[in-house]
Amino acid sequence: MQDAAATTGKIPRAIWALGCVSLLMDVSSEMIHSLLPVFMVTVLGASAFSVGLIEGTAEATALIVKVFSGAISDYWGKRKPLALLGYGLGALSKPLFALAGTLGWVVSARLIDRVGKGIRGAPRDALVADLAPPESRGAAFGLRQSLDTMGAFLGPLLGMGLMVLWANDFQAVFWVAVIPAFLAVALLLFGVQEPARRQTAKRVNPIQRANLKRLSRAYWWVVAIGGIFTLARFSEAFLVLRASQGGLPIALTPLVLIGMNVVYAAAAYPFGKLSDTMSHTRLLALGLVVLIAADLLLAWSNQWGWVWAGISLWGLHLGITQGLLATMVADTAPEDLRGTAYGFFNLVGGLAMLIASTLAGLLWDRLGASFTFIAGAGFCLLALISLVAAPRLALVPRVDR
Repeated sequence: MQDAAATTGKIPRAIWALGCVSLLMDVSSEMIHSLLPVFMVTVLGASAFSVGLIEGTAEATALIVKVFSGAISDYWGKRKPLALLGYGLGALSKPLFALAGTLGWVVSARLIDRVGKGIRGAPRDALVADLAPPESRGAAFGLRQSLDTMGAFLGPLLGMGLMVLWANDFQAVFWVAVIPAFLAVALLLFGVQEPARRQTAKRVNPIQRANLKRLSRAYWWVVAIGGIFTLARFSEAFLVLRASQGGLPIALTPLVLIGMNVVYAAAAYPFGKLSDTMSHTRLLALGLVVLIAADLLLAWSNQWGWVWAGISLWGLHLGITQGLLATMVADTAPEDLRGTAYGFFNLVGGLAMLIASTLAGLLWDRLGASFTFIAGAGFCLLALISLVAAPRLALVPRVDR
């Protein structure tokens, strides 16, 4: 798939470039998102329910759009142009946050940003699967996820430093976030070359019934488990709010996502590489146990020690599971339907995210933060029971890899 000169070890350079594109865009996005919940509550006067509804709607929009962009990339036979469009929309949305004076502006900016994320997500993941050698696909997804997550803690770190330097000037920090977003678009445009794909037959609609029947039972099981995972893991905005309850100063709230994403970034590649040789279901079960522990710690107390322990375990759970689920989709879907497969996987996840974040906001306002995290642990337990009770569907690394 890639010659020796085009690879670093077993992982193609294009995947390293895609990871750096994700890193830059996440620096931009997380500079904003790490501050956005507090900005909405303290500056714009939003309630926790409003935060949950906006975050859930935004993330659901991104995940739902992926089903269409993934199918289009399969039909077209090209991934990069759609990824460019998605990253471009993400970059164009960033100035709107800096201009926001009402919740309406925030909603508009979040939706444009998340539509961009939705457009680029499935084609980008399918492009990683196209580029990666089968025997190191888990490591490739883990590497991209790790680089992506490095941006997710560098962004809040930069945002926190600028908030301290500029006396909590949210809008000034949001303007700085515009720069890495446009650098990400430039790197994708000039630094990633899409591999040629063989055209063996006339293109047909990927989501017509005959093609969807080619998606295996094992694939749909992965989709179902991924949806339950998302119900158990609502928006990270509630981690920020929990830390704020414990007295964390406004300027330091980005530390929440920094801490979570440091652990996430450190764990993603090793666990991705481990998934190339270990049972996928065992790794998923481990990730769920870790998330249950995180929810219980966050429910127990808002004191800093308990909160930081819960946030760290939340990041570890993401490092164990997110690249693994992407690998499982690639392993259980036909090559020419990978974009569509990622699209449907994220459609289910999008609906689950909308339900989870909206429910979390309602529980937070009516019953308190502790009950919100206890409910999350309950969904985790449901997912764990489903995982253990499900029939064995050969979801271990394939012998031909």
